[in-house]
Amino acid sequence: MSEHAFSPEERAAVYRAIAERRDMRHFSGGEVAPELLARLLEAAHQAPSVGLMQPWRFIRITLPVLRESIHGLVEEERVRTADALGERSDEFMRLKVEGIRDCAELLVVALMDGREAHVFGRRTLPEMDQTSLACAIQNLWLAARAEGLGMGWVSLFEPQALADLLGMPAGSKPLAVLCLGPVDAFYDAPMLAQQGWATPRPLNELLFENHWGTP
Repeated sequence: MSEHAFSPEERAAVYRAIAERRDMRHFSGGEVAPELLARLLEAAHQAPSVGLMQPWRFIRITLPVLRESIHGLVEEERVRTADALGERSDEFMRLKVEGIRDCAELLVVALMDGREAHVFGRRTLPEMDQTSLACAIQNLWLAARAEGLGMGWVSLFEPQALADLLGMPAGSKPLAVLCLGPVDAFYDAPMLAQQGWATPRPLNELLFENHWGTP
């Protein structure tokens, strides 16, 4: 055991947050105290980023009319996605895919503009800015679970339409609508698995040694 390791209780709490994190769709209203929201956003801001570019930008949605407009954009994409799914269309439309109207807090997370100026770590992998933003969201997700709050990542929207709605500058790009707030209960398993939409694969099927496909 490394001398730098956390205590057994602290380690257990970290692994518990990871294991019990869920992509939540069902919220119970309520509110998130300002000091708690600030703490969660600071956790997100502490995420690693390639070249220390910190590409994340958070937009807190507090206007009801704007929340409703975002819900409308998601609903439009939900219908388009159902059409694209063909024979699974009806099954998809029965899924609850967002909690925009019900969550206590609504956040839009976007990539910054002017990202082309950041080459460090992105010359051959320019998508690393998206990876960095995803790390920030994961930090927020785990911190929210530790605080007893649910969070759901909504990606059903046309990015430019959402960018226009929020007055975002050219070159920036929204990647997530985050629903955050109190929930009555956390799902025992990922909701899509509970609903029979998909089955999680075990780690041993996704872990190779030395070469692709070698168990």
